[in-house]
Amino acid sequence: MTRDTDPETSAQSDDERARTDGVSDEQSESEARREVPLPDGGETETAGADDVALDPWGSSTVSDYRKLFEEFGIEEFDELLDEVPNPHYLMRRGVIFGHRDYRPVAEAMREGDEFAVLSGFMPTGDPHIGHKLVFDEIIWHQKQGGDAYGLIADLEAHSARGLSWGKIDEHARDYLLSLIALGFDAEDGELYRQSDNRVLQDLAFELGSKANFSEFEAIYGFGGETSVSHMQSVVTQMADILYPQLDEPKPTVIPVGPDQDPHVRLARDLASRMRFFGVTEAYASFELDDREKTLVAACYDTLDPTDFDDHDLRCVHVAEFLDEATPEKLDALGVVVDSETVNSAKAKLDEAGMEPLRPRVRFLDRNATEEAFEALIEAVDGEKRVFEEHVDAFELSAEEAEELARQVEMENGGYGFLPPSSIYHRFMTGLTGGKMSSSIPASHISLLDDPQDGYDKVRSATTGGRETADLQRELGGEADKCPVYELYAYLLSGDDDEFAKRVYDECVGGERLCGGCKEQAAELMYEFLEDHQEKREEAEELLDALDIDLDSKRRGSGGEH
Repeated sequence: MTRDTDPETSAQSDDERARTDGVSDEQSESEARREVPLPDGGETETAGADDVALDPWGSSTVSDYRKLFEEFGIEEFDELLDEVPNPHYLMRRGVIFGHRDYRPVAEAMREGDEFAVLSGFMPTGDPHIGHKLVFDEIIWHQKQGGDAYGLIADLEAHSARGLSWGKIDEHARDYLLSLIALGFDAEDGELYRQSDNRVLQDLAFELGSKANFSEFEAIYGFGGETSVSHMQSVVTQMADILYPQLDEPKPTVIPVGPDQDPHVRLARDLASRMRFFGVTEAYASFELDDREKTLVAACYDTLDPTDFDDHDLRCVHVAEFLDEATPEKLDALGVVVDSETVNSAKAKLDEAGMEPLRPRVRFLDRNATEEAFEALIEAVDGEKRVFEEHVDAFELSAEEAEELARQVEMENGGYGFLPPSSIYHRFMTGLTGGKMSSSIPASHISLLDDPQDGYDKVRSATTGGRETADLQRELGGEADKCPVYELYAYLLSGDDDEFAKRVYDECVGGERLCGGCKEQAAELMYEFLEDHQEKREEAEELLDALDIDLDSKRRGSGGEH
């Protein structure tokens, strides 16, 4: 198969081809690993970044990724990159920029323990190169030893987007073919449709008993006009996220764009609400909030029991210390504390009076059956105190208590869920500028595109180049604002960090001009699509052999979006 080229725009000197086709061996892999620039201008402040909203069904854009760390508690991925064995190039290049609680997954990889990866796809259009990011993340985790799950979110597509079942069937097949063609091992992993998975739907029903409309209203902005089916699809997505843990609790990562973070946060909450027991640290029979607990712990570590009459540190002693403590004494405790916390903690300690202050782990009864609570009491060895709604253990570490609580729960009909983890990738800019959208064909390259069409779209793409070649040579290009550079960083450079950085450096240094750069990118895109179409054809037989129904018998209203 040949491709058409425009000789006026594709011209590239032999010297330039030598520069851009080769990869320098002067820079080590470890140096290149952290030096590939962020592909979307993430190093600079973006105008209008003060208001960041995360809407799973809205615009797939984020004005400033750093705001996500401050406003939503997403953690920076780069801080744990060295803990990840053989990190994917999307991790090394900062395309995967954030995470929630990914360390248990990284630890499982290092130790050879079980873990899982799951992500889903709403089949509202053709799969495109933006979706390939998630495909690659699932496949990479599977190759690292994880149990891998890919799902078609057809209930969500029908209820939230009004898609007809016929269109859903058509698009579902395309997503699954591309996932398999890119390397998903369907024999080792699991693929399913929400609508066909009865086990999933049963789990969704149970999770729904722990959710309510007021929090859906707060998290998603649902109102009186929101259909019940749309709300039900959210609970189904929660079940998707926890589905890999049904047989056994295990660290599970959900690779998504940051707009899906509300789903992850709710799933983590529901995982906790479903647990029979909560495990926390305590110092007396009464409850302290987190700030009070930090203050009391510091007092326990600081005060010497031998300074008191019976050589026991009692609640009243700590209350007296706090009552007399100067700001200097409080600073010496090594904790940041406000007067409100001091007063509330002192009041609780005063009320407890002569009760000894002793560290212990506390098992809180959240959803335990009577049989499970009795089994927990029996299972706690050593000194313990049993109360109506909790058990205090004095000879267990927090880690031992967590494991014991999960074991008793599972032996008595509970799930024992671990909070799911997540990783977040940057959104790709559309080839025409703005966001990449399935509804704007020129803005994206479909994984179903004919290679020539993909080549032509890249050749027509917006760039970060200057107005003239002379200005480009003098000032350098703006690779941080260039959709074509993103293609190199996200896809076309593959695992070759040095090549991705070379493209960037030559662009901003004025050596690389847009015509030659786009021509090289277009050729690489052509080769990728040509190879992908061949592998999709090979995947047809594999997909047909799987136990997944791609010809839905469901009936219902739906548009043809």
